[in-house]
Amino acid sequence: MKDKIEVNLQSSIRIKDKRNTIYFDPFKINKERHDADMILITHDHFDHLDIDSINNLMHDETLVVVPNSIMSECIKKGIPTNQLISVSPNKKYNILGYFIDTIPSYNKNKEFHPKDKNYVGYLITMNNEKIYVSGDTDITSENKKVKCDIALVPIGGTYTMDYTEAAKLINIIKPKTVIPTHYKTVVGSDEDAKKFSELLDKDIECLIKY
Repeated sequence: MKDKIEVNLQSSIRIKDKRNTIYFDPFKINKERHDADMILITHDHFDHLDIDSINNLMHDETLVVVPNSIMSECIKKGIPTNQLISVSPNKKYNILGYFIDTIPSYNKNKEFHPKDKNYVGYLITMNNEKIYVSGDTDITSENKKVKCDIALVPIGGTYTMDYTEAAKLINIIKPKTVIPTHYKTVVGSDEDAKKFSELLDKDIECLIKY
């Protein structure tokens, strides 16, 4: 599945398998594509809940999965209620035939993503591989327990883990492949991605996607 993963900007991720096209936190998708079968949103910050991008991706049957805490905001932004699915942390779901676990996503020593907001990352099984999209988070007791084949984690710092913290988390959970996100656009740099890759255990593959 790693070859089917695209990263646009920040944590804007597209994965296409044989059945569906799935987006996570689409951001600055400026062309009308209308190819999203499912869109998963981790939280409501502007670079994760971008209604213009969502509108450019949705079609009449697109499902938009959001934390319950931002459901009302999504309705206000015009996402049809019959296409919205609300989720809570630490739950298991089956949506469009995909097994999805919701992993709490929050800061421990910063104020940007409080735990009580119930923001989430997603652990989704696609083609028998588990893919973890963490959302904006620090290292937490919950994400240290994640078991996955592919992980996409923020490395930019300030609002999330920086590259040293992200590397520490990845060396704990030991996916086969990791793809760094959430850098270069608002905070973080190409150099952070390079340094991140150098801190990983040798048996973990690092793919730079943007």
